[in-house]
Amino acid sequence: MTSSAAHKAEQFRALHRPGQPFIIPNPWDAGSARILAGLGFQALATSSAAFALTLGRGDHGVTREEALAHSRAIVEAVSVPVTADLEDGFGATPQQVVETVRLAGQTGLAGCSIEDGSGKKDQPIYDAALAAERIAVAVEAARGLGFPFVLTARADAFLYGQRDLDAVIARLQSFERAGADVLYAPGIRDLDALRTVCQSVSKPVNALVFGSFAPSLAEFASAGVARVSVGSTLAYSIWAGVVASAEQMLKAGEFSLMAQASASAPSLKEFLSAQRR
Repeated sequence: MTSSAAHKAEQFRALHRPGQPFIIPNPWDAGSARILAGLGFQALATSSAAFALTLGRGDHGVTREEALAHSRAIVEAVSVPVTADLEDGFGATPQQVVETVRLAGQTGLAGCSIEDGSGKKDQPIYDAALAAERIAVAVEAARGLGFPFVLTARADAFLYGQRDLDAVIARLQSFERAGADVLYAPGIRDLDALRTVCQSVSKPVNALVFGSFAPSLAEFASAGVARVSVGSTLAYSIWAGVVASAEQMLKAGEFSLMAQASASAPSLKEFLSAQRR
């Protein structure tokens, strides 16, 4: 691992301060990564769903090899730290998770997340004991990389309609005991619930802007959050604009939505031509 990558991992780890959250947006390709970094964001995160959309697929629709290649492309496009959404580690077994984290450490990433959601309809959440074991071995693999790789552990129950906050907190606490650096329960849409989560653990907590749940950064701070991500929401907002403009062209034969957006868009040349430092 290069000294540059190790330095980025140290930078990324230092950003996590409970009650003083930073925003980590989720690019979907090298171009969007350069734009976001050029705007001044201090770190970036990949989004499995946003990346899958660029390939014409749904979430959980990419392979480990594709996700790691995508991660490397984002890392090589920018100078800021990058963490990767690596889903469930691309395998149910602890051994598969270990291999995913080991390979992630070779891409220049500053960290990654491993979730307890399987992506399978019949059993969307891994058993609690297995989920904790998977995080424990992921942490061990991260520590073996030789630099301060940040391991984020996700409890995904809320994304699958399982809204037992106590059970989610118990999972996060088990991930904390396993050594995870950051804890994350995406899908929570209540600031009081987020506050309870933050008060129930001692590690930094990541919160997700999700659907209509979009508190201000100050409100996230008041809940004790350390990091705010947007997942696929930013990418989907871009594609929503594309659909609206395209439908206007197709159905009305008019181009005003596209023209208005283009006229108000800032110059992107400086971001796209910037050299990675």
